[in-house]
Amino acid sequence: MAVTIRQIADAVGVSVATVSRALNHSDHPINPETKQRILDLARDLGYRPNQVARSLRTDRSPIIGVICDDITSAFTTAIVRGIQDRLKADGYFCIVINTDWDPVNEQRAIQDLAGHSIEGIIFAETSHPFANLELNVEDKKCVFVHRLFPKGYAHSVVPDEIYGGRLAAEHLIQLGHQRVGYINGPNVYFSSEERLQGYKLALNDAGIPFDPALVEPGNFEVGRGYEAATKLLELAEPPTAVFAANDLMALGAIYAAQDKGLRIPDDLAIVGYDDQKIASLSRPTITTVTLPCFQMGQASAELLLALMQKDAAATEEITVKGELIIRESCGAALKEQSPARKSPSRIDRLEALREQRKH
Repeated sequence: MAVTIRQIADAVGVSVATVSRALNHSDHPINPETKQRILDLARDLGYRPNQVARSLRTDRSPIIGVICDDITSAFTTAIVRGIQDRLKADGYFCIVINTDWDPVNEQRAIQDLAGHSIEGIIFAETSHPFANLELNVEDKKCVFVHRLFPKGYAHSVVPDEIYGGRLAAEHLIQLGHQRVGYINGPNVYFSSEERLQGYKLALNDAGIPFDPALVEPGNFEVGRGYEAATKLLELAEPPTAVFAANDLMALGAIYAAQDKGLRIPDDLAIVGYDDQKIASLSRPTITTVTLPCFQMGQASAELLLALMQKDAAATEEITVKGELIIRESCGAALKEQSPARKSPSRIDRLEALREQRKH
């Protein structure tokens, strides 16, 4: 049976009110030794507060709503895990609602959550920007994490996409590549624009002129990565390296290069983005930049807690940086393992392949 406040009060020899003040860390004066005895006994007996009763008394509850478009997304699940882990440390738990990319479902979810005694709502990877207006009416605190619509909304946590794009391109340039192709994501995502911006900044920093012919549009899918890489490799002066705006397109680029008889990374170095599971399972494994989902989830929960405690001022967004994960597809890992390793040059390989085709 659950331990009650009255049982603790009887065991310590104090009133129920005194136990309640101690457990809730009330500002009401209480003897420090008595308070410690109460806390120690509550811990030893495994006391757990009745959250339903507490919410009825205070009109507050330790519940945070999380609304997302697609809970099955690998990015969303990592974000939600980060949210839960951070909130758990402060005694909160989550109710997660999936809206299936439907703005009507999202509005209904907002209304349902706001009608209950929740403390706030975190929107994880949602695509509809009108939620702020709904919540202002209900006077609930809200935070957006990895939002899928453009900038301009307060209390947002997003990945630093410009930094990530720059990091990927810089790595290839530092490996000696002067012609670095880029396969971009769909224009409907502002992340595509920012990763492209990071790519351009890396070129500019290295004194390499930007060549529009080295940029191909993509759609974040393997097939389009294959098509885009094929076009890049058929240029009169093809790139020696390719940065793809996500790992699936990087995998498509690997397939395209292999179908042309090229070896990765000897003939073509490739870097992806997101660090999806496929990046560590493909052959060769894919060098990539992480999308810091778990960390963004934690940061969004931290921001919401600060807002609820009135410790945070309005801010447009908080950015979280990803990391470069070096694997086989760029050649850096192989170079570190065997500095003396010598392979035929890319030109030699291409000439040999042409000769083979003649025969």
